[in-house]
Amino acid sequence: MGPEEIVKGIYIVGGSDITDPKDCSVYLIDAGELILIDAGAGASVEAITGNIARLGLDPAKITTVILTHCHIDHVGGAHVFKKQFGPRIFMHELDAGAVERGDDRMTAAHWYGVTFAPLSVDVKISGEEQRLKFPAGDVVCLHTPGHTPGSISVYTDTLAGRVLFGQDIHGPFLAEFGADISRWQKSMERLLALKADILCEGHFGVYRPNEKVAEYIERYLEEYGD
Repeated sequence: MGPEEIVKGIYIVGGSDITDPKDCSVYLIDAGELILIDAGAGASVEAITGNIARLGLDPAKITTVILTHCHIDHVGGAHVFKKQFGPRIFMHELDAGAVERGDDRMTAAHWYGVTFAPLSVDVKISGEEQRLKFPAGDVVCLHTPGHTPGSISVYTDTLAGRVLFGQDIHGPFLAEFGADISRWQKSMERLLALKADILCEGHFGVYRPNEKVAEYIERYLEEYGD
């Protein structure tokens, strides 16, 4: 598989079957500036940037990298993107600490047999929501704790409908990472209320239309319900 356009201006450029088996799904938004949603595990940055170029876009125009939570398969490549292109790194303050101190356990780097060097986070999202403004439209970061304390989900409204980036909303839910099922359930209800038309998930692909998005989330709510 290779990179592909999901809807106009939104692409998948990395993932376990696209760039490296260790990678989460890596998405790109062209909002007049390029916004990367997560950065892969680290070894595949060259492949990801190559995929961006294959789509006719210039990786040097990446101004923003949004890290949805602190795990290595999502944050590992951020160092390289930062060094090569100088984007601002965004993530929620509750997960930023693990990244900034290079915590091999909280980032799950030890699971992968790698080390994670400390990475400075430029913008720490706080509270329930932060709206980021770009030339071609807004991108909204929502605090959706559960998988980790500082997990966020991201959405943007396009001509094709509302696109939700819900990385790892399926879990897993491990105590060592500060998981909280009760908070996750509330987070999922919040995501359902968005009535997204497309879900770009962190490991299992893209779901559409809204009925499929809701079905995906509700299946996990039922699985992990009381």
